[in-house]
Amino acid sequence: MTTTESRSTTDALPLPAGRWGFDPFHSAVGFTIRHLGISKVRGRFNDLEAELVVGETLATSSVSATVDLASVDTGNTDRDAHVRSPDLLDVARRPTMTFRSTRIDGDGEDWTLEGDLTIGGVTRQVTFDVEFGGLVDVPMDGSRHAGFDARGEIRRSEFGLDFAPGLLGDVIRIDLDVQFVAPKAEEAAGTDAS
Repeated sequence: MTTTESRSTTDALPLPAGRWGFDPFHSAVGFTIRHLGISKVRGRFNDLEAELVVGETLATSSVSATVDLASVDTGNTDRDAHVRSPDLLDVARRPTMTFRSTRIDGDGEDWTLEGDLTIGGVTRQVTFDVEFGGLVDVPMDGSRHAGFDARGEIRRSEFGLDFAPGLLGDVIRIDLDVQFVAPKAEEAAGTDAS
């Protein structure tokens, strides 16, 4: 993917302005981390909320998301319990992971999303490469959906999640597949996207 600096950009997202609703039934947030440096463990968080506000320009558009860290699911109940424990996520002290965008940039299908990711009391800036999957009208109810894939990486040590550095890798890859639902015409007309 080309860098933000070398890519031509537009002034607005290719979506109608308004507050887009989140479709949790067709969205997922997954992660990948290396184990012993020789293989990967994959998992997901089952409880995710997100919001997309499309403004008249990129500067007035935003994305926000909240993940319930206790909803971690690696396909192994014993491992999930350990991930929730004070050794790793410590969900009693760090119940959520939140994201708030600070910049959206791109054109066509390829976009860059920058923002602040907070786990517990620690906030770091992260960048996601985003692919816009397009718009489609759902035949059953006529609602319009927009789909996105996003990929980014964080270092767990930067968030104080430094348990067993020889056992688990420091880099965690985050993969999101999300759908948003367009606001109804009357809602879009009354929305202050800024």
